[in-house]
Amino acid sequence: MTQLLWPLLAAAGGVMWGLCFGRQPLPWLGAVALVPLLVALAHSKSRRFAFLLAWVHGVAGWLTGIPWIVYTLRTYGGLPTGLSWVLLFGLAGFLSLYQGLFGLFAARWLRRPVGWTLLAVPALWTALEWLGGWLFGGFPWNLGGYVWVSMPGALPLTAWIGAWGISFLVVAFNTGLAASLESRTARPALAMGLPVVLLLAFGVLTAPADEPDGGEPVRLIQPNTANAITPDWQKIRQSYQRVFDLSREACDRRGALLVWPESAAWPYELETPGANHVQFRADVERLAAQGCPVILNSAFTDDHGRLFNSAFLVTPEGEHYRYDKRELVPWGEDVPLGDILPFVGKLARNAGEFTPGESVGLLPWGEQKLGMAICFEAAFPARVAETVQAGATMLATISNDAWYGDSAARWQLFRAVRFRAAENRRSMLRAAITGITAVVTPAGAVRDRLPVDTVGVVSTQVRGRSDRTLFSRAPWLVPVLSWLLSAFVIVRSRRRKTR
Repeated sequence: MTQLLWPLLAAAGGVMWGLCFGRQPLPWLGAVALVPLLVALAHSKSRRFAFLLAWVHGVAGWLTGIPWIVYTLRTYGGLPTGLSWVLLFGLAGFLSLYQGLFGLFAARWLRRPVGWTLLAVPALWTALEWLGGWLFGGFPWNLGGYVWVSMPGALPLTAWIGAWGISFLVVAFNTGLAASLESRTARPALAMGLPVVLLLAFGVLTAPADEPDGGEPVRLIQPNTANAITPDWQKIRQSYQRVFDLSREACDRRGALLVWPESAAWPYELETPGANHVQFRADVERLAAQGCPVILNSAFTDDHGRLFNSAFLVTPEGEHYRYDKRELVPWGEDVPLGDILPFVGKLARNAGEFTPGESVGLLPWGEQKLGMAICFEAAFPARVAETVQAGATMLATISNDAWYGDSAARWQLFRAVRFRAAENRRSMLRAAITGITAVVTPAGAVRDRLPVDTVGVVSTQVRGRSDRTLFSRAPWLVPVLSWLLSAFVIVRSRRRKTR
């Protein structure tokens, strides 16, 4: 195979990898999708070429996995289609730098896939995946472990090793297959694959039992409200009325928690002066006074003029509890590097200037404490684990997935939600403005889900928990071990090279 064909193989592998994050999970494709890249890296003749191969794989994977960004930029950012594609290519190219670094080191290990070097391949992938979810604000979207969301045993196993641990297993399985293809012996595939299978079996055996009937009454509201490109006050009033009508009807049992999705009451704000805002506050407090506390989304401006994207819990007694979103959407709610690159903030007309929250901010509901994640925040494993460390007995996430249109994005974020529930063994309440609205069990299973793009209410009961998983206690464990193993093999390889 000529040198030109190796990048084509890497790109084809990237497309396969991106397809793993479509609407429907493809766990068996995920078990082989990285093999083309790993085989190509094993044949790379230089470090620069290895970097290029992995970078090309990453670009192809991101373009296949997140093309919905073009729709969002064009529809809500007001950008031309061509510029939207240019920005998507730029984002894909930047995110693929992590894959390029992976290829830079992994290529040498794959040429001599023995002992520690074989384990270092998935370790380095996992370490860089963690880094990409943290550096420059982080974009932990489509983690490798998510391709096995429907693989038996994977979700229960996250209580021990988290999504990053499942990423390690996915890459390890692929590495074993690639090494066996290169060596023409089954030993590497067995050495890497058998432990993965045994760990998945352990996950099946240790999966939490189904939740017993009963628990706290919950009502998740899905108003199916489309995003407004420009304010249409007739539609805003209709949406406002729909949310309150659904909520009043859903408040059929005293103490039932009403959960509204993100942006359900836009553009009204709960604690802002002005006639419309004051009326909104009165309507919400009147609803809660019927005996049903309400969780809702609202912008909030503090005494220093800082703007937050917040979740409020309004009690029947009229008390307000607030959580401020800590992880903001890059170039949507926040402009990374805005001080250095001021022109970036002008690319999209709706780019916000929100301030990230500073505390976990649990919302108290009777004997329960709710750990909140607003939309994009559910993609951050450690952030959700922090709420459990702080004492959350249940998890809740509110989202506006209408930004993504009819694309795979809503399913991609929902997979992250399922992992967060399973990692922490907590029920997750999810209300999304157009769907996916559902309850996720502590095992990561989906129940009581509404169809997308419909109006409805999920009426259910949920139990809280106070136990903590290994992941809840130490979400950093797998990334740290991955960095240590990667560093050990890199240093060891250099020492051998200098002898």
